[in-house]
Amino acid sequence: MSETPTVRLKGKDRVVVWPVYFDAERSRSEGRKVPKRLAVKNPRLREIAEVAEELGLNPEVQRDKRYPKRWWQDRGRLIVDKVESKRKTLLMIAERLRERRER
Repeated sequence: MSETPTVRLKGKDRVVVWPVYFDAERSRSEGRKVPKRLAVKNPRLREIAEVAEELGLNPEVQRDKRYPKRWWQDRGRLIVDKVESKRKTLLMIAERLRERRER
């Protein structure tokens, strides 16, 4: 898990992952991208990065970024390797995140 201030997306082989994508307390219109059954309450950037690392997605943490719809919250984002599609990549992360929370 590396922290770098400037990371360029290398074509379409990397995707941006925001914590709000996995937040059970957010609606789809507020930014959640995974099904409610896979979402968790208050997902933290660090735990998402750890899950992405476990999955071999080479996460790069950008703590200074803010999700555009919630610009007042300083939660950061990840840039990870893409597996097939962005949706499948997010679902992989969500499933593993959910499993970790249930332990």
